[in-house]
Amino acid sequence: MSGYTRAGVAALIDHTLLRPEATAADVEALVAEAAELGVYAVCVSPSMVPAARDAMAASPDRSRPIAAVVGFPSGKHVPAIKAEEARLAVAAGAAEIDMVIDIGAAVAGDMDAVREDVAAVRTAVGAAVVLKVIVESAVLLPVGPDTLAGACRAAVDAGADFVKTSTGFHPAGGASVPAVEIMRAAVGPEVGVKASGGIRTAADAVAMLDAGATRLGLSGTRAVLDAIHA
Repeated sequence: MSGYTRAGVAALIDHTLLRPEATAADVEALVAEAAELGVYAVCVSPSMVPAARDAMAASPDRSRPIAAVVGFPSGKHVPAIKAEEARLAVAAGAAEIDMVIDIGAAVAGDMDAVREDVAAVRTAVGAAVVLKVIVESAVLLPVGPDTLAGACRAAVDAGADFVKTSTGFHPAGGASVPAVEIMRAAVGPEVGVKASGGIRTAADAVAMLDAGATRLGLSGTRAVLDAIHA
């Protein structure tokens, strides 16, 4: 863990709760734990944004952003639906949006469709909202590194602030070091790369950061941070 501190890693984490059975009480606990752990943001489903907003308002640390997922987890929503879902999430209190592209369009090489998808959400939320674009790297990388890189570049062309590896819900898997390396090379140093999905240990987290990730999506945040002693 050389070079990494617990606080430094915590400051790069989106503390995440996306289980379908999550309740408002679960979200309140997530927000409380986020404050205790010192993470960067919380990430929740769109319907849970009001609960996160209300819990954040009651927290001593009210500056922590709320991220909401959009088109989650399949990405098979039409762009107008993703755009409206994103707009409503922002209106409810989200400052960041993590949207899923149409993975099938990327697999087929239709990067124009990927751009249009992302651009619709960007237009809906405006420039001030942080937009992270989930490309489901575990699906695209086996198709070919150029497909994964192309989807990332298309997302950035359409206004993405970050490209993100995974939903964590796809059977193909989550983040991987090779995927993060390809994504970082594709988008350059000015765009964020978020690694998420299957990061369960401190070693996993550090490997993703070493590969070029600038944000981590974790649900088992406490276990990861507890293993970083510095």
